[in-house]
Amino acid sequence: MHRSNPPSFRPVAHVATVILALAVAVVAGCASPPPASPAGSGVAALSGPAPAQAAPVDANQALLEQFARWVEDFRTEMRARGIGEATLRDAFDDVHYLPQVIELDRAQPEFLRPVWDYLDSAVSVQRIATGQDKLLQVRAAADAAAARYGVPPAIIVAIWGIESNYGSNYGSIPTIDALATLGFEGRRRDWARGELLAALKIIGNGDIDRGHMVGSWAGAMGQTQFLPSNFLAYAVDADGDGRRNIWGSMADVTASTANYLARSGWQSGLPWGVEVQLPAGFDHGRADAALRQPSSQWAAEGVRSMNGQALPAFTDGAILLPAGARGPAFLVGPNFRAVLRYNNSDSYALAVSLLAQRLDGGPGVQAPWPRDLSTLTRSQTREMQSALNQRGLDSGEPDGTMGPATRAALRRYQRSLGLPADGYPTLDLLQRLQAP
Repeated sequence: MHRSNPPSFRPVAHVATVILALAVAVVAGCASPPPASPAGSGVAALSGPAPAQAAPVDANQALLEQFARWVEDFRTEMRARGIGEATLRDAFDDVHYLPQVIELDRAQPEFLRPVWDYLDSAVSVQRIATGQDKLLQVRAAADAAAARYGVPPAIIVAIWGIESNYGSNYGSIPTIDALATLGFEGRRRDWARGELLAALKIIGNGDIDRGHMVGSWAGAMGQTQFLPSNFLAYAVDADGDGRRNIWGSMADVTASTANYLARSGWQSGLPWGVEVQLPAGFDHGRADAALRQPSSQWAAEGVRSMNGQALPAFTDGAILLPAGARGPAFLVGPNFRAVLRYNNSDSYALAVSLLAQRLDGGPGVQAPWPRDLSTLTRSQTREMQSALNQRGLDSGEPDGTMGPATRAALRRYQRSLGLPADGYPTLDLLQRLQAP
């Protein structure tokens, strides 16, 4: 039932009901997915009985009233931008503020996982075995997507596996609630407002109803975790039912994922990359995403594949050292960069690429990882950045993140010590920088 006055915005008596619902509304992103095809409102599950430890009304009333005003202002703005009244009612008549979303958005883990630890779980024996079964199950849809967009089925299924464990874990937080919460109070308000507008357009287009538009706390949706703006740009109605359904239609899931990669620069017929052996005396400072050259040039410099076969025919290949000079090395090309546009993390792109390789019966990583190295915490990384800056090696604003400026500064410091300039942060380098 549509109501002109949203229940969450009623006077104080109703605010108590909303607060009691908050603990139920804040659901974990790892819950089981809802029914595949829309059949009623999924929001009803958010208004169940309150837990015994519900917060007092006075503690949250002011915040809820501010949230209510923000939503009303946003509704007015969206109405002026052409969003239909029915869509606005569907989206906002039972909207909830989710405090856990803000907590998760502001939280940054102090301890960062090394790449080998991430790959151990992302490309586990179990995930490979499950993925091979899933690849057989969705073979027809994946083959159709591959024929249309040039992206191999194994890559599509690998993204499915990494993003949602093959559809078993894509989140159950209402996307509208998550994005409204972030737009109201989060640190990325402008971004969240844009994604919320995109979500309204999706509902207005009839692709999914509000109750079944669910996903992660950050607004990523469906089996391969599209943000609403990416859904509008790349989602495909491959099964011809008039809706782009990345929650329940594997034809739509596989085609949408392949379209995303194809539009991100995937080149049909090329591999993502290959593990390589670097020659003695290799300048590890040349292992940089910005330094690209033909595979023939890398071969002329002594770079070899692990099995002795010719390197992939890249015109713009780059050397990747995800664990520094002591770890495995890879020659990566444009398709690796296409996966990076799906999620801008070398560890993520490597996990997708290696999982796909294993699904196709290929090898895992052959060179050993330097598992004895301790990954720096965010605090230690900030200390390293500050120490580099104090030495005149500009690493940018200390933020605890190893970006290009920090890696370039660390390489300059490593060269000054006569060490391999791989830009990989270690506790030993931090201690050297902090020494008087």
